[in-house]
Amino acid sequence: MNRKIIFTENAPGAIGYYSQAIASNGLVYTAGQIPLDPQTGEIVSSDFSEQVKQTLNNIESVLVASGTDLSKSIKLTVFITNLSNYPELNAVFKKQFDGIDPPARSVVEVSALPKDVSIEIDCIAAL
Repeated sequence: MNRKIIFTENAPGAIGYYSQAIASNGLVYTAGQIPLDPQTGEIVSSDFSEQVKQTLNNIESVLVASGTDLSKSIKLTVFITNLSNYPELNAVFKKQFDGIDPPARSVVEVSALPKDVSIEIDCIAAL
């Protein structure tokens, strides 16, 4: 099995003991990304839609460092702290994936996320 660790300064660094992503056998598996500004390490906003946008931007940065992008995403798992934000989540996803087939997606409500953010997303994408 081939396995390559992916790292980019264009996405937040790991806040624990894990890699930003691993590429293996034609796929890339990202770690969960949260809405941190990669330069400051701070949460971008308390606004849920802005948190979704930044989280997707962080995923995109990791995917680009892997040699792919969101258009080749296969599956996203989204963790949110309040399911009442689901319509906003869908609106941001619709804009982000406009013109391309959206990936498969699961959305799971959780009680808390690192740094008290409202969203975390991980992704599997084709290389």
